[in-house]
Amino acid sequence: MAISLLDVSIDYIWGSRIVNGVITAYIHDGVMLEGAMSARPTSKPRARRQTAEARPYHHGDLRRVLVDAALQLAAEGADVSVREAARRAAVSPGAPFRHFPNRDALMAAAAEEAQRRFRTEIEAALGDASAADPLLRFRAFGLAYLRWAMRNPAHFEIISTGRYFAHGSSPELTRDNAELIALTEQMLADAAAQGLLRSADLKRIQIAGRALVYGFARMNLDGHFPRWGVEEGEIERMAEGVIDLFIAGIARPD
Repeated sequence: MAISLLDVSIDYIWGSRIVNGVITAYIHDGVMLEGAMSARPTSKPRARRQTAEARPYHHGDLRRVLVDAALQLAAEGADVSVREAARRAAVSPGAPFRHFPNRDALMAAAAEEAQRRFRTEIEAALGDASAADPLLRFRAFGLAYLRWAMRNPAHFEIISTGRYFAHGSSPELTRDNAELIALTEQMLADAAAQGLLRSADLKRIQIAGRALVYGFARMNLDGHFPRWGVEEGEIERMAEGVIDLFIAGIARPD
């Protein structure tokens, strides 16, 4: 007697010879099993959900992650690009362009972050210096500048040269540099008001101080000190001695 699909009410009987109302003699076992497996939910979607949960999207932190990646690339001496930063951040190549349309925008953000870290170092040093002694604060500023530059040479390179991007394109960086210049101006003005300086030419003192710390940091970055007989472990002590020599040269004798 022929078996009609309408006469069979059993959808699936595991281990029988009828699957979905069709005699299995006419169906290859592999096809039968495939049909049976497709009738029940599989575990694959769950595995995909777990994978997605294990690798969350960065959401609002993506910008910061990309900036950190750019700083890391610079510290390694590698070429910095938006796509390479994306690769380091483990995001799709197109994701960063919502935050940084080009390399200049990424490097401007990286410079602003490096400058923020530099300011943190300066503020910590000034917080430990006596507010009543402007020359002591000027010394603390110079030492903080040198220590940060020597410990973070790639960051120093980013904020002090035009190698990575045009500094004038970042209003935040321009404003921050102006604030640091104003800070040193105020310290020297306070020192002059207290009669602590040999010269009244504060601009010349300020530029000489800047040239000193920048030149010293640059010598370290370019690897000049070994040829001057200064070993790696002696550079920070040499920096302190050079700053003290400069302070002694601008201070009025007691």
